[in-house]
Amino acid sequence: VELDCWDGSDNEPVIYHGYTLTSKILFKDAIKAIKENAFKTSDYPVILSLENHCSLEQQVVMAQHMSSILGSALVTSPLGDNMPTNFPSPEELKGKFLIKGKRLQKLEATFANKAADADSVDVTEEEESNDESAEEEQKEKRKKKLKLAKELSDMVIYCKSVHFHSFKDARKTLSFYEMSSFKEGRAVKLADESANDYIRHNVEKLSRVYPAGSRTNSSNYDPVPLWNAGCQIVALNFQTGCKEMDVNQGRFVVNGNCGYVLKPSYMRDRSTEFDPITLTRGEWLKHKILHIMIISAQQLPKVNKKKSSIVDPLVRVQIFGVPADVAEKETSPVDNNGFNPAWNENFQFDVYVPDLALVRFVIEDYDSTSDNEFVGQYTLPFNSLKMGYRHVPLLNKNGDLLPSAGLFIHAMVLDEE
Repeated sequence: VELDCWDGSDNEPVIYHGYTLTSKILFKDAIKAIKENAFKTSDYPVILSLENHCSLEQQVVMAQHMSSILGSALVTSPLGDNMPTNFPSPEELKGKFLIKGKRLQKLEATFANKAADADSVDVTEEEESNDESAEEEQKEKRKKKLKLAKELSDMVIYCKSVHFHSFKDARKTLSFYEMSSFKEGRAVKLADESANDYIRHNVEKLSRVYPAGSRTNSSNYDPVPLWNAGCQIVALNFQTGCKEMDVNQGRFVVNGNCGYVLKPSYMRDRSTEFDPITLTRGEWLKHKILHIMIISAQQLPKVNKKKSSIVDPLVRVQIFGVPADVAEKETSPVDNNGFNPAWNENFQFDVYVPDLALVRFVIEDYDSTSDNEFVGQYTLPFNSLKMGYRHVPLLNKNGDLLPSAGLFIHAMVLDEE
């Protein structure tokens, strides 16, 4: 959860998207809401990413609020008595909050008793702001002095924000708890041109990717190439219903929607040769043939609310994953039947890296004169697809279940020798 923090009146920090017309909420109210709702769906850890624009005085207030509101659920020191060498597992951090932000010193100083006595220290680091206006771009090109309160700094344990220079530099200088944030454009470029280096980097470090500030309409980018490169935190604009959000929801539908999915073993190996672009031979290559028969649908909702309106549904089947697996096929439309349209059409797909593939079923209302209108969809990991005759539930553009609506299919997967 990203918290964009600014100085507020009466010495109370506020949260809002800086330099925009978004409304302001008190920092302490946001922390209270997070505490109340963080673990309703899953007990696994929540990372609070601080985009800190506050003065030293209000940074101290932020630290006080987080300490008093989150209490023992806030991780304020490494687990165990000795300096850790690896990130704790999600299991070890159940019910805990982690703070992501700047830190004055290396974590090792906590154990070496070298912590500074000063209330604050100047931190020289390149800015990682999400704002991408021309003015901000200029700021990012030069070093910027950041004032950081020790009380807030000391709360950053496992997610210290640092600037990324290169994979070589990261291997030499960064500790496991130091992580970088990547602008969407740079992350996609690295995933395309240096995928294997990115994957190896993400074996030992956390990477966060965030949308370009130029997306003023809160549109989204494709998260799949970044997951393929091992990026753990691919931030999207959740308020925008779109294909990218559908795919994100489908990626994390496994493990009871707990928000954590284990990478394949070849993406957890420091010496892995896996590259989703070149696809050299390795354990990741498990060529499968997916046969999908789109049989029928039931009780599709009207898109147009006019009484005389009846949908003309068609079904599109999409495969997301490594570039070699990306594919899309669609049925012909059925005229004027949203109650029980039938297609009985067969499709076949080659899937080379099933561990990273997702299948999306989307139903649209066909229009010969303009763009089709979205009716419903369902996305799931390829390896979660059950064989045989199946009813596929349908979700609306906000990711909520469409009552009574469904898609009837037959699925079969064969190993390609």
